[in-house]
Amino acid sequence: MDLTKHTPGHVALSVKAKRAVWNVVCFCLFRPFPTKIFRPWRIFLLKLFGAKVEWDAEVYASVRLWAPWNLQMGHRACLGPDVICYNQDMVLLEDDVVVSQYSYLCTASHDVDMLNTADDSLITAPIWIREKAWIGSKAFIGLGVCIGKAAVVGATASVYKSVEDYLVVGGNPAKILKKRALKGAGYERTDS
Repeated sequence: MDLTKHTPGHVALSVKAKRAVWNVVCFCLFRPFPTKIFRPWRIFLLKLFGAKVEWDAEVYASVRLWAPWNLQMGHRACLGPDVICYNQDMVLLEDDVVVSQYSYLCTASHDVDMLNTADDSLITAPIWIREKAWIGSKAFIGLGVCIGKAAVVGATASVYKSVEDYLVVGGNPAKILKKRALKGAGYERTDS
């Protein structure tokens, strides 16, 4: 996935209209159905709005999703309770990714070299979370970031740069804490 920044400048009127419809549907038909029994219903609604979500993925009813059409989730991927997915650009969660409760995935910001205005300073970039990665509770993942395969982002960490495969990071800004040594369940690692 190309993680380069885009400079749309502002949110297009057509996107604002789609978001208005999504917000009504979300309020009336998505959020009021919180139990796991309604998981297929929530996935259906997301697909209806253009999300590419596998049927065995989990999106909690309390998730705040900016644009379903900018969401792609693999098998058994999970957006946990009260996650904010501010996806003005694409968010890709590969198979078995877990984004824990209260985390914030943020694909948009403002160009710091411009005055902040609603008309011209918006920048966006995708977020890509690779297979089996785990995002801890209340973590922040910034635009243009890739979280590597089986990497762990610790609770409350703030990630502004991509994280390599199998690393455990934490803090603000996130720093490498260690490299995972995965064992068991057919997941022996031999590389160093």
